[in-house]
Amino acid sequence: MAILERLFAPDSSFQKNFFFLAKRFVPGETIESAIATVRELNAQGMSASLDYLGEDVLERPAATETVETYLRILDALAESGVDSNVSVKLTAMGLLIDEDFAVENLLRILERAQRNSDPFVRIDMEGSAVTQATLRVFERAFARRPNVGIVLQAYLKRTAADVERAIDLGARVRLCKGAYSEPPDIAYESMPEIRERFMLSARELLTRGRYPGIATHDRRLIARVKELVAAEEIASDRFEFQMLHGCRPQTQRELVEQGYRVRIYVPFGTHWAGYFYRRVLERRENAWFALSSMFTK
Repeated sequence: MAILERLFAPDSSFQKNFFFLAKRFVPGETIESAIATVRELNAQGMSASLDYLGEDVLERPAATETVETYLRILDALAESGVDSNVSVKLTAMGLLIDEDFAVENLLRILERAQRNSDPFVRIDMEGSAVTQATLRVFERAFARRPNVGIVLQAYLKRTAADVERAIDLGARVRLCKGAYSEPPDIAYESMPEIRERFMLSARELLTRGRYPGIATHDRRLIARVKELVAAEEIASDRFEFQMLHGCRPQTQRELVEQGYRVRIYVPFGTHWAGYFYRRVLERRENAWFALSSMFTK
């Protein structure tokens, strides 16, 4: 683990020399580069969500600096006029240090975001070790500032109950399959089973939820969601498809042409190596998908 931490440090030789590997998925290291990418996406009819990379912060000054960076991001978004909100990771804001500290940091961001044309802030879901704490912080913040939403992962066995809770609250949910490697006692492992669980949750969110984000690059799931919304006569402005920057851009464009709303998750920052490894390479399915995406348009 220490070797990986050193390899993924922002000042490592790996970071300096191998950014080209991740550039399709992480368009840059600066706020300016991220906003330039959002402009390009907006020109193609898509909105965005910016994520400043970093997680598992264990020192208060580092967490505070992450918050200050998000405040600068929000100001830059307001000034630029691009169509984008932001996504945050609570472990980058001190969740592993103190839960109250993380709540305070999140509320600072939510307050600043309310000045923007799109004031919404999405809390990313991380590994199962912090799922419950993440949901606690989300609900505490949501009770005070409802411009915040959560991500739920279809492969976790608890997710059906979490979807019901979010619907009862009237909270916005991004539904994804799940990106982390989790043990079988808490997560489904079979891809057919994960797809079925995804669709069960998607149905509840689309028919009863508040503007869900359907986050998938799986063509089978995209087709099934399109069939569902057609059968249930769900208007295209009641939900959005969400996809990662660099993953199946042709599919992204096709969805826009078909009249669906599409939001692209745009990660950026100097901690790109850890993101690229944990979210793209660590799981075999993701690694194969990322490799194939590099050779498609």
